[in-house]
Amino acid sequence: MPGPKKLDPSSSPRALLGAELRHRREAEGLSQEELGLPMFVSGSFIGQLESGTRRMQVDQAEKLDEILRADGFFVRNCAALKKSKYPDHFAEAAEAEAVAKAIKEYAPQLIPGLLQTEAYARAVFRAYRPTAPEDVINDLLAARLERTQLLNDPTEPVFWAVLDEAALRRRVGNPTVMAEALRHILKLAREHRIIVQVLPFSEGAHTAMDGGLKLMSFSDAPPLAYLDGLGSGQLLDDPGPVARYELTYDLLAASALSPELSLALIESVAEDYAHEDQQF
Repeated sequence: MPGPKKLDPSSSPRALLGAELRHRREAEGLSQEELGLPMFVSGSFIGQLESGTRRMQVDQAEKLDEILRADGFFVRNCAALKKSKYPDHFAEAAEAEAVAKAIKEYAPQLIPGLLQTEAYARAVFRAYRPTAPEDVINDLLAARLERTQLLNDPTEPVFWAVLDEAALRRRVGNPTVMAEALRHILKLAREHRIIVQVLPFSEGAHTAMDGGLKLMSFSDAPPLAYLDGLGSGQLLDDPGPVARYELTYDLLAASALSPELSLALIESVAEDYAHEDQQF
């Protein structure tokens, strides 16, 4: 069995905390399960803290300082984790996404953030915040575009999206914005960088009508599920619920068009937008 992933403590505050936590736990001769017991968390949760897939909270840092006799190290450094460019409800999910080996996402209304173009993302943020100053929109946009850089790597993470047909048909911005956004997805898929399927309207009711779903898997930590809501989100690591959401995604993929037919539909809708734009 391969050993735990080697963390680079200089890469981020969370990597620093994870590396130090692992070092101090092993120095005390404790397993992840043994350390988790007095903290009322699972051993897998400790593993997620160590691997950098979960964000350490202040109350957890206080307990770790006490158990591991760390003289306030974790509390002092935990403060750096509170600074995030993402909304509070999504910050931890975004950080986990950045170290995931594979991401599966069901998008019911919008093109997923990792696949959005600049013009599309700007139109989304302006719709969310119609009265926000331009600098606020620009900050949100910069964070979104930074996230999309994850797909610059030719192999990791593996990204598999199931898009509801509504995400293709719902106009965000103008027809030019939509045509560009859909052609960007086509380009990524045809370059074999992503897998994309479309869940057509003709499928009717399905297993994920309540909202968006993101599944993330890691090389050295248990998988996570993120449920997306209106200005809210929930990151789950309990094996039971995560397994149920994995089944949910499998059912969605089984109901969706094949990747080949999905690309044909996306291209057709993109052409419709392009023709619509030419008429004005």
